[in-house]
Amino acid sequence: MYDRILVATDGSDPATRAVEQAVDLATAFESELYGISVIDTRRYGDSMLAESTQVLDDLEEHADGLLADLHDRTPLDVTTELRRGRPHAEIIDYADAVDAELLILGNQGIGGGEEIGSTAERVVRNTDHPVLTA
Repeated sequence: MYDRILVATDGSDPATRAVEQAVDLATAFESELYGISVIDTRRYGDSMLAESTQVLDDLEEHADGLLADLHDRTPLDVTTELRRGRPHAEIIDYADAVDAELLILGNQGIGGGEEIGSTAERVVRNTDHPVLTA
């Protein structure tokens, strides 16, 4: 049904559920699985990141850990990507690049809240790919 599935993770509880769903679906459909984690440079301020390589290193280490966890959760080969920028734009760009047939992401990110998160909403509104939120 889905040959290529992309899951986005930021370490939040909804993103962890999204990873679980992606692994289950990719395993069931024997799909290619792709993972992405995006460092939101706007969240931390481009100037702060430019001045502090330690902050950027810490954020990249955290994101690498999230992608490593994705590898550990599945017997499938996973292709992963770490990017910097606006999360929704980077997710959509990577989905286009790998020609993903399904995007899976948390309905809220690390910011939390009671409604759908801004990244999830922007992905849903701006992509032609089917999107599953968890």
